[in-house]
Amino acid sequence: MGTLKTEPARARLDLLAPPVAAAIERWPAEAPVDVDDVLVAPIDAELADTAAFCAAYEVGLDVSANCVVIAGKREGEIRYAACIVLATTRADVNGVVRRALDVRKASFAPMADAVELTGMEYGGITPIGLPEQWPILVDSRVIATPHVIIGSGVRHSKIALPGPALGALPGATVVEGLARPA
Repeated sequence: MGTLKTEPARARLDLLAPPVAAAIERWPAEAPVDVDDVLVAPIDAELADTAAFCAAYEVGLDVSANCVVIAGKREGEIRYAACIVLATTRADVNGVVRRALDVRKASFAPMADAVELTGMEYGGITPIGLPEQWPILVDSRVIATPHVIIGSGVRHSKIALPGPALGALPGATVVEGLARPA
C-alpha cells in the first residue's frame, strides 16, 4: 500500500463521498469481505490522478484500479455501466463493454453526467455506492489482486480493499478479458 496511512473506512466516513459512505454504512454482514477490511487513506487532492498518485505514494500501477463510467444508447435509452480495471490495462469499451451494455456504440460518459449521476467527484469515482441499476463490470485481473487501491468518491482520499471484494459488490460481474494491457 505504499506510504498510505489507512484506517477502516467506516471510522472515517468524512473521507468518503456521501453515496460511498452510505454504502459502507449498509455493508452486508454476510459479504465475503468484512467492512473493516475496507480501508481509507487521506491523500493530496492534487495527486488523485493515477500516475501522480502512484508516484507520490509509492503504489504500483498493478495494484491501482480505475473505475470508468461508460455510456451507450439503445432505442433512445442511455445505458450506463461502471468498469473496474487495473491501471496497467484499458477497458475494451467498444468490444466487451459495448456487448455487455447491448448497445451499438459505447464511450466514456461525459464528465458532467458521470459526476451528477454518481454523486461523486470526477477523478474519484468508485464502484462502491454507484446507482443500483448500473452493472459493475470487473476485470478478472482485479479480483485476482490481493489488495487494490481505488477511488473513494472524492479526490482527497483513496480506498484500499481486497481485490475479490470488488467482484462481490451488488450488481458486479467479473468479466474475463474486460481489459487489455495498456
